[in-house]
Amino acid sequence: MEYIFDNKTLTMSILATPAHINFNGVMHGGDLLKILDQVAYACATRYCGIGVVTLSVDRVLFRSPIKIGNLIHFLACVNYTGVTSVEVGIKVLSEDIANKSVTHCNSSYFTMVALDEDGRPTKVPQLVPITDEEKRRFEAGKLRREASKRNNKKL
Repeated sequence: MEYIFDNKTLTMSILATPAHINFNGVMHGGDLLKILDQVAYACATRYCGIGVVTLSVDRVLFRSPIKIGNLIHFLACVNYTGVTSVEVGIKVLSEDIANKSVTHCNSSYFTMVALDEDGRPTKVPQLVPITDEEKRRFEAGKLRREASKRNNKKL
C-alpha cells in the first residue's frame, strides 16, 4: 500500500491518560500545551523540510475540558508563511469513545521559525493557497501576523 501525504497538514491522536490529570479530574492544560507545541513542531518541520523552533503562541482557547479516557485528535495545518516562519493552526477534538461523541475543545495558533544547520533563521517554502478555505486561512494568518508586529512594537 502506498501513502500520499500532504505536507501542509498533520493529524495526530493520543489517549488522555491518568498521567495527564489535574486536580479537577480532567486533562491538565499544561500537558495539552506541551502536546500542542509538539504537534506544531511536527507539522511545521514536515512542511519546511528543516527543523523549527517555537517563536510564539498567538492564542490558545480552552473551549471544553478533556476527560481522562477520551481520544484526543489534533488537526494541524500550515495557514500562513512569512520569510522564515510558518503559522500552524491546530484544532483539538475530544472523542468520548463510550458515548460516541466528539467535542471541539481547543484551538490554537503557533508561529514556528525554521533554523539552518548553524541555528540561524532560514527561508521557508512559500505557501500558495489554492482552495477558498486555504485562502481564508492564509488571509487570517496574515492579519494575525500584522497584529502581532504592531503589538510587539508597543512593547
